[in-house]
Amino acid sequence: MRNSHTLVTVGLPVRNGAERIPDVVASVLAQDHADLELVISDNASTDATEEVCRDLADQDSRIVYHRNPVNVGLMNNFVGALDLAKGAYFRWIGDDDWLKPNYLSRCLEVFDADPRLLLVTTQLDYTGPDGVSRTAPYDGTALGSDDPVVRFTEMLRLLNESFLLIDPLYGVFRSDPVRRIARRNMLREDEVFAGKLALAGPWGHVNEVLGGRHFQHDRQTVMARKLGVPKWQAHLSTTLQCREWLRWIAESDLGPQQRWQARRAVAELYAERQRITAARGVRKLSGYLGSNPATSG
Repeated sequence: MRNSHTLVTVGLPVRNGAERIPDVVASVLAQDHADLELVISDNASTDATEEVCRDLADQDSRIVYHRNPVNVGLMNNFVGALDLAKGAYFRWIGDDDWLKPNYLSRCLEVFDADPRLLLVTTQLDYTGPDGVSRTAPYDGTALGSDDPVVRFTEMLRLLNESFLLIDPLYGVFRSDPVRRIARRNMLREDEVFAGKLALAGPWGHVNEVLGGRHFQHDRQTVMARKLGVPKWQAHLSTTLQCREWLRWIAESDLGPQQRWQARRAVAELYAERQRITAARGVRKLSGYLGSNPATSG
């Protein structure tokens, strides 16, 4: 295998994760791919994270520990982990996520089989706050297309369908091309980034559960605080993300017809999300009217 001796960096952004860090670090260090670097980017934690991480780094030379002197925000800490990476390939991991020991080697096999690929994702297991695990296979092929608009349209479709199918933020990608993708600190930036990745190059996918994530759907105002962006963005998040996609499309190396098709995909996502928001508002209003005696005959 060409990539059997290629350095892969796993980036672990963390803030106040002292209790969770040892397990996720053990999961990364247990990979059967030998050439591995683990970069821990500590976002000015106020608990025992620094002490735990420095102790772990002393025990294994594959661990690189970096501490931000001040809280730089969630997204900037993610980007900082990538900036510190030395590996030709890179993967982010959350501070309570896990990987099977063959995760990296399976992804590298896919890169070996198709040198076109920018990114390789796998099926993941998602555990919610209720402790219930969920997963779903992705059987599509559009993300592997040579046509950037086909990939982009498919990614935007998936964003409206289910978070279980594909999460490119937690796939393995080629470090240098992804570093060149500009990031903007904003709500739903992970979705914006997914669209930019789709325009940047073809993806591969492994339909096996090779890792897992714990997730919770934070309110937009909570995410605004974590990102360090104004709370007013919570009321305009769909508009702002679509505007950022349109700006990126305008700057991308696409032909006129491709630009039109990509803009249409953005418009369709915007319209669908507005429809969902309106339907949710109607349900809330109906529930209020049905439960308020003052509004009944």
